[in-house]
Amino acid sequence: MDPKEVERLIGAGLSDCEVTVTGDGSHFEAVVVGELFAGMTPVKKQQLVYGTCADRITSGEIHALSIKTYTPDEWEKARKLQIS
Repeated sequence: MDPKEVERLIGAGLSDCEVTVTGDGSHFEAVVVGELFAGMTPVKKQQLVYGTCADRITSGEIHALSIKTYTPDEWEKARKLQIS
């Protein structure tokens, strides 16, 4: 599976978010930025993103998905500190 396809899946499920995915075919890392994460627990954020591609994870097309979620303010701070 292509990282752009994973990016598309997450983006379709979380349309108000900025999504960037890198990876090598079955192992991916997603950075997802959106205001909807404000006030959510880390577990809820993970569940929300996983839910967008759960069928691909279940099928084995996506073997591993590392997720980093940020609100726009958190992302701005992380970028200034060069954290991704």
